[in-house]
Amino acid sequence: MPYKEKRKNRERTMNVPNHIAIILDGNGRWAKAKGMPRGYGHIKGCANLEQVCYDIKDLGVKYLTVYAFSTENWKRSREEVDGLMKLFRSYLKKCIKISRDNKMKIKIIGDISAFAPDIQESIHKLEEFSKDYDELYFQIAMNYGSRDEITRGMKKMAQDVADGKLSPDEVTESRIESYLDTAGVPDPDLLIRTSGEQRLSNFLMWQLAYTEFYFTDVAWPDFHKPELIQAIEKYNQRDRRYGGVKEE
Repeated sequence: MPYKEKRKNRERTMNVPNHIAIILDGNGRWAKAKGMPRGYGHIKGCANLEQVCYDIKDLGVKYLTVYAFSTENWKRSREEVDGLMKLFRSYLKKCIKISRDNKMKIKIIGDISAFAPDIQESIHKLEEFSKDYDELYFQIAMNYGSRDEITRGMKKMAQDVADGKLSPDEVTESRIESYLDTAGVPDPDLLIRTSGEQRLSNFLMWQLAYTEFYFTDVAWPDFHKPELIQAIEKYNQRDRRYGGVKEE
C-alpha cells in the first residue's frame, strides 16, 4: 500500500480529540541553532501556525487553543517584544483569510488592554468577522496568564456578589468557568508542548485539570502534520478515567 494511502487510513481510524491546546515553544532556540536571530524563529513559527490550522481542520478537530504570548513575555528584550508586536499586526490581518478558508471562529483570550490601540482594533475586527463561523473554533492566548485570567474572573464575580447579582451559594465550578476567558468552550482533551519543556507555564491551569499531556523535543517551527498525528496517536493510547476506576 502506498505511503500516502497508509497515512490516510491511519488518520481515518484515529480517535481525534475534540479540543487540542498547544504551547508553541522553541521558536527562538530553533532560530539560534540555525545562526539566525530569535525574531526569525517567531516568523517561521507564525507561518507554521497558519498551516497547522488547516491540518487541524482536516483531521476533524473542533477546537484549537494556542499560547502565543504570555503575561510574562513582556520581560523579554525590547527588540524581541517589538518584533512580536509587528508580527501580531501582520498575523491578525492574515487570520481573516485563514478564518474564511476554514470557516473558523477566532477569539483572543487574555487581557488585550495592554496592547497598542491598533492591535486591539485588529483583534475586534477579526472576532467580529469570524463570529458566525462554526466549523473550527480557534482561541489565541495573547497577554494571557492563567493566574491573571482567574484573578480577573474572580474580581468580576466578587463585584457581582457585592452588587447583589450573585449569591455566594450560587458559586459552583460551572459558575466560576463562566467568568473565565474560555467561557462556553469545552476543556482541552490534549495539550501539546513543543521543544522539550515539560511544564504548563501558567497556561489554562483551570481548564487542563483532566487533559492528557504530550511533550515533544520538536521545536514549534518543525512541528508539522506528521508530528501532530503522532501526538494524537499517543493520545489514543491513554486511558482517560477522570479520577474513577474502570471495572476489570
